[in-house]
Formats: sequence, structure tokens, C-alpha cells
Amino acid sequence: MKTRPFKQVDVFTDQPYFGNPLAVVLDGSGLDDEAMQRFARWTNLSETTFVLPPADPSADYRVRIFTPGGELPFAGHPTLGSCHAWLEAGGTPKRQDFIVQECQVGLVRIRREGKRQAFAAPPLQRSAPSPAVLAQVAAALGLKAQHILAAQLLDNGPVWLGLLLDSADTVLQLAPDHTALKKHGLKVGVAGAHHAQAAPVLIARANREARAFAGSTPTSPAEAATADFEVRAFAAPIGIEEDPVTGSLNASLAQWLIAEGHAPERYVAAQGTCLGRAGRVYLTREPDAPVSAQATSTGSGQVWVGGQSVTCIHGTVTL
Repeated sequence: MKTRPFKQVDVFTDQPYFGNPLAVVLDGSGLDDEAMQRFARWTNLSETTFVLPPADPSADYRVRIFTPGGELPFAGHPTLGSCHAWLEAGGTPKRQDFIVQECQVGLVRIRREGKRQAFAAPPLQRSAPSPAVLAQVAAALGLKAQHILAAQLLDNGPVWLGLLLDSADTVLQLAPDHTALKKHGLKVGVAGAHHAQAAPVLIARANREARAFAGSTPTSPAEAATADFEVRAFAAPIGIEEDPVTGSLNASLAQWLIAEGHAPERYVAAQGTCLGRAGRVYLTREPDAPVSAQATSTGSGQVWVGGQSVTCIHGTVTL
């Protein structure tokens, strides 16, 4: 065991404690899978990352991403948070235009956008879910068929069942049966536009958190007042009932929704409202960018997923 530099970072927020926290061990060298997994369980955060020297010479660093239940090939808020922590700790990119992160899904480009950073969304594979699966998930969410405008299975490393609902209000009113969602084995991401006509109250089950926070004005950053879509992420199969702010989900939702004409080429997603957070994710498609592998499945140019990060804890850990 040795002392290693450590940071705890809040991602997709410009003010501490309103985003999604991430534990970052800035020197993961010499740690085996079991040690990394044990520490990730101990932090009890949705993700913990370990920064390592890159295996690919074109990368600036390599990162391994763990939830309390296992390792992920890619995830969005750990990508931005790890990059923020690496730069803050003195990391120097090899290129001026991008930071290049290596992870299990491959190489991920990250660019600076003023105070924010944005990652290039990985290639997306998507398909229609079966009617039976969709019906089961809708029942677990307390939804009726008319509240679901579109649905897709989204795979950019993590796999999500994405649902476009009829309004942001419907998204905020959801009170999922997490036990049922865990039984179905699917992570579910839902989105609804704020400009859509308000849906009638459709959930009979009580949801004190949603009632407390839905429609309230966050006491956080000024930028948190504006959003085009409301997003929620339910991940009971990996031990997280609701994730505060989810980069990988927002990436795949943007690739799908923009490609299908459900969202503009630039928009802001709010997430975490029902958990008392004020996460903001900035999504942009570059239709004139060089065609990437992603374009094969989405019919679009490169999608970038941006957000701000702030460091809440500086220190060391003994691992």
C-alpha cells in the first residue's frame, strides 16, 4: 500500500455539491482489479476512476472507471471529471487542440470550451426495443403508452433504454419501481422537452423528492435557470437507483434525438432536479465536421458533450 494523490470532483456544475461527484485516484499504478473495485465500493459514489500511464502513445493518460458493482468501458461524467483533475494536478496535453483520454472503449477526445470541457461522444449503436420490454419498463415507471413519444436501445459502451416522453413535467413526476427495473436488467434514461405542453399528473405513487424539487428554482449557479430538456437516469441493475447527472446517457440521447429531429443541434439538458441537484449538460452536433464512425449509425456529425467541473476535496488516499 502507498499514499496516492486523490481528488473528489463535482461534475456538470459550476458550483460545488450541485452536480455528480466523482472520486479520482490520480496514480492507479500497481493496483489490481480487486483493489480498484474494493475502493470503488468503499467510496460508494456512482463512479470512481484510476488514472494510469497510457498504453497508446497518442493518449495523454489512461483511465479505468468503476461503479460500486463493476468496471465500465466508458462513462461521461468520469471522463470530464478525470480530465479536470488530471489538468488541475499538472497534466500537460501532448496537443494544443485536444486532451486524449484512453479507456476501455478506446480513445476519447476532450476539448476546452472556456470554463467547460467537452468530450467527443463515442460511436453509437441503436435499435428499437421489443414491444414486450418497452411495456414492462413503462409499467415499472408508471407510464402509459401515450406518454412515450419514441424509444431506442442506445449503446455507446454503456447500454441504456432511452425514452423520449411528452414533456419535462412527465419526466419530473416519475416515481419508478426500482425493484422492477432491476429485475428487467435495463438501465433506463428518460428525456422530455421543457417547451412541450404540460402533461397531466399521471403518477399516483407518492414521490416526496420530486414534489419538493420539481419546478423549484435551484439555489445554485445562475446558468442553472435555463434548460431545453429534463433528463433522468435510472440504473438499478448496477446498484444506482437514480444517477444525478449522466454524461454517457446524455451523449447517446443527443446522438439519437438530434439525428431523428427531436432536438436541435445545440441544446442544454438539466438533470438531477429530483435529487436536489442542478446539473447542466451542453450538447452540440457539428454537422460539418469530418464524418466519424459515429455517423454510420446516427446519420449525423460529431456530437460533443460539455460541462463544468469543480474540485471539492484535495488530498491523498492510502491504497
